[in-house]
Amino acid sequence: MPASSPAASPSADGAVRTRFAPSPTGFLHIGGARTALFSWLFARHHGGQFLLRIEDTDRTRSTEEAVEAIFEGMRWLGLDWDEEPVFQYARRERHAEVANQLLAEGKAYKCYASQEELAEMRERAKAEGKPQGYDGRWRDRDPADAPEGVAPVIRLKMPRDGETVIRDHVQGDVTMPNNVLDDYILLRSDGSPTYMLSVVVDDHDMGITHVIRGDDHLTNAARQINLLQAMGWDVPAYAHVPMIHGPDGAKLSKRHGAMGAEQYRDMGYLPEAMRNYLARLGWSHGDDEVFSTEQAIEWFGLEQIGKSPARFDFAKLANLNGIYIREADDTRLADETLRMMRDVKGWQVDDGVRAALIEAMPGLKERAKTIDDLAEGAKFLIATRPLDMNEKAEKLLDADARGVLAGLLPALEGMGDWSLDGIEGAVRAFAEEKDLKLGKVAQPLRAALTGTTTSPGIFDVLAVLGRDESLARIKDQAA
Repeated sequence: MPASSPAASPSADGAVRTRFAPSPTGFLHIGGARTALFSWLFARHHGGQFLLRIEDTDRTRSTEEAVEAIFEGMRWLGLDWDEEPVFQYARRERHAEVANQLLAEGKAYKCYASQEELAEMRERAKAEGKPQGYDGRWRDRDPADAPEGVAPVIRLKMPRDGETVIRDHVQGDVTMPNNVLDDYILLRSDGSPTYMLSVVVDDHDMGITHVIRGDDHLTNAARQINLLQAMGWDVPAYAHVPMIHGPDGAKLSKRHGAMGAEQYRDMGYLPEAMRNYLARLGWSHGDDEVFSTEQAIEWFGLEQIGKSPARFDFAKLANLNGIYIREADDTRLADETLRMMRDVKGWQVDDGVRAALIEAMPGLKERAKTIDDLAEGAKFLIATRPLDMNEKAEKLLDADARGVLAGLLPALEGMGDWSLDGIEGAVRAFAEEKDLKLGKVAQPLRAALTGTTTSPGIFDVLAVLGRDESLARIKDQAA
């Protein structure tokens, strides 16, 4: 009878419990963020719990800064967890206890093979075209043969024949011949537990019912099932999700978007847009492309996750983010834009700009795809006179354009009501009087007021800048 994982494995009270278990050796990268999202959505869909475990057993590479980066990335994405985070290293005595229980029950054994023996073993297996795992030489050997002064490792006795079947919600049934799964190490010679042991013990003790993770762990699942069954523990349901590739089909790299969640925040993406985009990377609900987090929770299921690697596409992410920006509250966007200006770009910005940003936001967000776009579009609000003109604006402000500005000035100076409607009426009346198309007036105005050739609607720009600043900037460029 093959060892296998069940199609589902509810906890004692029937509640779904999922986990996200990153290693704190760097930022929360985009692949990990998607895994966390899928686990979170599945738990929320079923009214269950989503737990966070920090797998910090690699003491040489784990850092407090990385732990905080993971927490910060999760908070920014809105992926809240339900219990206090579990730190794996703090549970190492419990992990060792399980290994020693298996040893006492004859389900594990001490192995005294040296590094030289192991290297020779792998070379021989390679030459013979066999699996390069451990050959089990200490599995049934008399402990009396143990060399003096050598600290052994503890290995699990894996089944030597038959097969292990992983009943996977994404991959389907995956069968692994047991003869390619060697007796792996549970405790190292210094008594420290291995990743394989720690993960299994922690998942069991945390009551995890569904393990949702990358398909690079698929072979691990076969090994872990046998450890779970050796302990007589329930096997969780598995869902191994394909990796994320770049648009070119190659493994995701920094040039494709393999960056930390906080870097996406600093590039100007909204968390709700990121959740929507990451959910669509490998999972689908019909042809729906834009959907709320609430809809994703309602619709999410493991069976809709595809078997092929998803492709990360910055253009699609930016377009989706633009949709969310246009729907977002203007006050919130103004605050996000202020943060971008100050914390990311390092610009000196007075608090008084916030009100102007809120007022300008309807025009600013029409063409923006990121918060960075909003900051760049709002740069005219904090510019000081005389404005630096970019190359296109400088070219546009030729003698004719400056003459138009000079002619417009009296009409604007004579306005009694500096309102949006009043400004538009005065500019249009001037253009009609001079027999000019509106663009012939608006384009020089835009250059004079912003130093660029792109901005929100020109009437909005005049209204937001106010009478005195607008007139002063126009005078600087008028003939």
